[in-house]
Amino acid sequence: MEFEDAEPGTMRPGGRTARVRAAVLRAAGDAMAEGGFAHLDLADIARRAEVGKTTVYRRWGTVTSLVADLLLDMAEQSVPRSETGSLLGDLKANARLVQRTLTDPRQGALFKAMIAAAACDARTAEALHRFYDIRVREWAPCVQQAVDRGELPEGTDAHEVIRAVSAPLYYHLLTTGDRLDEAAADQAAEAAAAAARAGAYLRDA
Repeated sequence: MEFEDAEPGTMRPGGRTARVRAAVLRAAGDAMAEGGFAHLDLADIARRAEVGKTTVYRRWGTVTSLVADLLLDMAEQSVPRSETGSLLGDLKANARLVQRTLTDPRQGALFKAMIAAAACDARTAEALHRFYDIRVREWAPCVQQAVDRGELPEGTDAHEVIRAVSAPLYYHLLTTGDRLDEAAADQAAEAAAAAARAGAYLRDA
């Protein structure tokens, strides 16, 4: 297989190269959680990961390429969706997963840094959008299953329902200092489920 035209950080290697990638991405995540996007430095990340600077520069080239690869890895490592047999059960499982992620000391700080970086860097914004697209597509089938069971009207936009679950949790994270707990997660899921049942997320004909 040819990799010459691949962007830095997009290859899927195995063996030692995979271990290097894992170490560098872990170091990049730690650095971003601690100091945000603006203070990321490839040389510092190489030092944290205990790999050569040349390896990091050759593999990723730029901080934005490294962040894009970090987001791809985070999407791939995310917990798969649950299937509880009901729309509300599935949406609560999704909301609680988001809540646990955002309240984790490292992950919550990392997502705040990612969102801040995406606001001023187009490449990071593109990578963040791709991350959330992967996660929404992972969970969307539970909404279609609810349509098939007759819990939701035909034509419900599954992607919009999943986004509606997460949106208030991210808003809470970014705009308040209040604790984001399971009750808030359940409330977000219940609101999204009620709106979906009422036809709020029907696709345009």
